[in-house]
Amino acid sequence: MTHRNVVVGVDGSLIAVRALDLAADEAVRRAAGLHIVYAVPDRDEAPPVLASAAARVRARHPRLPVVTSAVESGAVEALDHESERAALTVVGTRGLGGVTGRLAGAVSLRLAAQTRVPLLVVRDDRPCDRSTPAARSERELRGGPPVLLGLGSDADADVAACAFQEAERRRVPLRVLHAAAHRHTAPRADVDRLRERHPEILVDACRVRTGPARALVEATRDAAVVVIGVHRRSGPLGRHLGPVAHALLHRSNCPVLLVPITS
Repeated sequence: MTHRNVVVGVDGSLIAVRALDLAADEAVRRAAGLHIVYAVPDRDEAPPVLASAAARVRARHPRLPVVTSAVESGAVEALDHESERAALTVVGTRGLGGVTGRLAGAVSLRLAAQTRVPLLVVRDDRPCDRSTPAARSERELRGGPPVLLGLGSDADADVAACAFQEAERRRVPLRVLHAAAHRHTAPRADVDRLRERHPEILVDACRVRTGPARALVEATRDAAVVVIGVHRRSGPLGRHLGPVAHALLHRSNCPVLLVPITS
């Protein structure tokens, strides 16, 4: 595979199937390939799960390039390594209930704290979209739920660009929630410039004076995906996420796209 791929972690669980379906959709949107990764203590366990996953994807997207890998490693280490040159990594999580199957433990939290590429975390408490790719494409043409962008600092230029690209790929509006520190904070220049570059995207922007995590979680009720930047912080227990990312991974009503900020 080239760097133009989407990497997804599977483990045979139902939420991993949901992540697989969304990862395949994202690969199609990006004109990329799909790389299915299964982290196992023994490679002999992997063939049935990987074969089933690949067959499911090929039935839904016959022209999508698919490769599979069994990696003798922990899930976080395997996905982090296999995603080094990926366009996107996708994992599934049960939110408040933790992560299921062989992707046990706080895999999404740990991976988000160290990933070097965008990470899409998929919750299992929303119904799966079982419509055909053609039906989804036509629905998007008519306009669907917006992409939600949460902005918190001047270091979020790449995050904003990623959100505009998501809205463009999905052909839906973009809603921007900016956590403003002061009442008279000026409109974000990055968003204004991106709006000029993407005149076809309908943008609705507003400021959140207090409680950005709560406001974002509430706004995810009507969103297709929420996009935020992650500032990786170091602590006594190693790298961890900030409160907004942590809240979204636990309580978001839609998939969460985490974009690493390297500054």
